[in-house]
Amino acid sequence: MNRNQSGFTLIEIAIVLVIIGLLLGGVLKGQELINSAKVKNLATDFKNVPVFIYGYQDKFKALPGDDSRATTHVTATTNGNGNGIIEGNWNATSGESFDFWQHVRLAGLAPGPTSTTAADYLPKNAVGGNIGVTNSSATNNPVTGLKGSYIVCSNAIAGKFAKQLDTTLDDGNTATGSMMATTVGTATGGTPNGNLDDDTTYLVCMGF
Repeated sequence: MNRNQSGFTLIEIAIVLVIIGLLLGGVLKGQELINSAKVKNLATDFKNVPVFIYGYQDKFKALPGDDSRATTHVTATTNGNGNGIIEGNWNATSGESFDFWQHVRLAGLAPGPTSTTAADYLPKNAVGGNIGVTNSSATNNPVTGLKGSYIVCSNAIAGKFAKQLDTTLDDGNTATGSMMATTVGTATGGTPNGNLDDDTTYLVCMGF
């Protein structure tokens, strides 16, 4: 008695395996492109802040946040003290480093709300962490040993992204140079970390 038996041939199985391989490759490539785009966006944040500062200086001969005539120059809410330093921690919720964002936005240099009470007043990076500006004085420096007249910090960045950023913008070592990483959320005096875990988040700061 003959019975019809059906099943997959070796060729059919091979075709299925090739399709699965292509799908997996596409998924991995897509994730790689997404990660690459995030790193580019994070890098752009670090590059833009100097543009904001120098653009404001060029217009008004003063530092944004520190400008003692900001209420006249850009109709800001508050003036700075005009001592040539953007004072306050990078993550401050008042003072010059906080007012910095209002000044550069009112000057037409940066996008975002100009009201300091807006829920989204403080800018965020591509991964949802806050961005801030400060100086390298012992009082406000977020990472011990980081040098520069101005420092821009970006919070909650995964270690794998932080390492790519340092390779792109600095010396490839997150414990040395003009870009350093430290414990996520650190306000001041963080210890530079050159041994980052890919999936742990960090505070990344760059001096210039």
